[in-house]
Amino acid sequence: MASQLCLSAPFTKTSFNEVMALDGQVFRQCANRRVVRIERDGQGYFIKTHQGVGWREILKNLLTLRLPVLGASNEYHAIKRLHALGIATMDIVGYGKRGVNPATQQSFIITKELSNIISLETLCATWGEKPPSFALKQQLLDKVTAITKQLHDNGINHRDLYLCHFILDKSSLEQSGPTIYLIDLHRAQQRQCLPLRWRVKDVGGLYFSALHIGLTKRDCFRFMKRYTGKSLRRTLYEDVAFWRAVASRALKLDNEFQQTLAAHGRLA
Repeated sequence: MASQLCLSAPFTKTSFNEVMALDGQVFRQCANRRVVRIERDGQGYFIKTHQGVGWREILKNLLTLRLPVLGASNEYHAIKRLHALGIATMDIVGYGKRGVNPATQQSFIITKELSNIISLETLCATWGEKPPSFALKQQLLDKVTAITKQLHDNGINHRDLYLCHFILDKSSLEQSGPTIYLIDLHRAQQRQCLPLRWRVKDVGGLYFSALHIGLTKRDCFRFMKRYTGKSLRRTLYEDVAFWRAVASRALKLDNEFQQTLAAHGRLA
């Protein structure tokens, strides 16, 4: 029996076992986690199912001072927190968890598919050759900065904060301001106060993902001012160690990524 089961239409009459067995277009699959897309009445849904990770995986994470992701509860609570903060993200239509043993616990989360969207990674990929309008770049930069600041100021770190996880509602470009959804929250963490190192990891990852899209120094300075809420002179003076650590992490990630690309090129 499920220790927790919460389902909304059109899944209200679906049992825990039936949700875990639902099949559709497979988007991701690994040993303990599976993501499939299904349709009900013309609406798309994503179902993420988690099987027990096993004690070996739990111990491996703990020995490297990492908190293991045991199931869907992490993403479930992160999405609910983001909604409470007014940050656009996915809508949950189902969640379930059963089992007490963390190594064998089963869980799932069902979210409604977002439509008419594009990731900022895809949108910005051609900015180096075809720069966007000044107004659009400022709007998107300010929105990403605001989301990142709000997360961190409220004790949340994403752990995979890259442009590919910022999703633009294309129809919002015709309105007063862009709507950007933050997705893929299964590794997010929540605390009363976010330690500096987790800010560095998130902002460094975000900077890494934006290194090659044609951002100018002025764009970076704009992010720095808005993220800290300080003048440029003040943040460069008071937070110099933080910004150096952010740049160092971004360059390290980029170097590792380029080495991986080169290795794959040699193997091809």
